Amino acid sequence: MTPPQKAKQWLTGQDGLDKLRMDEADCPTPSEDEVLVEVHSVSLNYRDTEVAMGLYNHHQSVKHPPALVPCSDMCGVVVAVGSTSNSTSDPFKNPAFCLQEGDRVVSTFAPTHLSGQVKGSDLVAALGGPAPGVLTQYRVFPTYGVVKVPDYLSDDEAACLPIAAVTAWMSLNCMRPKGEIIGKGETVVCQGTGGVSISAAQIATAAGADAIVTSSSDEKLQRASKLGAKHTINYRNNPSWETAVLSATNDDGADIIIEVGGAQTLRKSFDCVRFGGFISCIGYLSGKQDDAADRTNTNLLCLKRNVTLKGILNGPRSELERMLKFYEEKQIRPVVDRVWKFEEADQAFKYLFSGGHFGKVVVRVKE
Repeated sequence: MTPPQKAKQWLTGQDGLDKLRMDEADCPTPSEDEVLVEVHSVSLNYRDTEVAMGLYNHHQSVKHPPALVPCSDMCGVVVAVGSTSNSTSDPFKNPAFCLQEGDRVVSTFAPTHLSGQVKGSDLVAALGGPAPGVLTQYRVFPTYGVVKVPDYLSDDEAACLPIAAVTAWMSLNCMRPKGEIIGKGETVVCQGTGGVSISAAQIATAAGADAIVTSSSDEKLQRASKLGAKHTINYRNNPSWETAVLSATNDDGADIIIEVGGAQTLRKSFDCVRFGGFISCIGYLSGKQDDAADRTNTNLLCLKRNVTLKGILNGPRSELERMLKFYEEKQIRPVVDRVWKFEEADQAFKYLFSGGHFGKVVVRVKE
């Protein structure tokens, strides 16, 4: 197909959800080892709302431009391919990354993060801040910055994978011997019912592990049970949910805790993780600053139960590819809570920020 001369896109000045605006720009052309992708679906992450509000500032070395196309997670179709280099030694020009028109692909969050530990230089290229994001009709990507997706997934479902699912996958598997993944006999606590937590519950359940899901909504907990969660806890009705986790695990505690709450939940996570267990620090939905009163030093909290506390910042391309094979083998379908039209993207941001969703919120760029 012949791409249009102009493409619509959304922009943020990082000055509030009310100030997101739609704009038009020249449709880009792919250069060497690049592809032009027609974007079909974009999924939103909590990070995107923080960027739009100017609050995503804990990576001090990363500076955002004044006007930015938001969002990092998309599924689309390759519509044009640039020339191909002949390099065989450059890891970013691997022949395995070659694509052709018609390939359906998803973006990677930090394109230069191919494998191993993420680096500060990778974050400079992160989509949706500081690099231009994907909430646009057309975008050029380096061939190493997109990955082909299985046919069984819809565009809306596939768009949910790059941040939420990969972060969940890394939270469950990043500290294991190479090639091993979570399995039977292990228990995972998934705090809340947002994209990462629901992805973690789906992955754990598919792998044979037990998932415990917490929420303040009985309706959401019922939905989590239908997805395979073995136990559910309403933390509004049961504020001491850490005690409920211990009860559900015969006082052993959970092997892994998907810690998305932050200030108001981390202490409870320490109290219900098993000895030698793992707390994956994902977010800070309950705040970035904890109460100074009755604060126990993190060193002591780790020592009490011999705990590993690790921040999880997505994962490399290699793990996205490994996860996609697992998803296809188990036929896992990401949970799409609600789909918004491209013209309604600003409303989708507000809906996500309200916290009423279960799973992922998607903007359908092409109907």
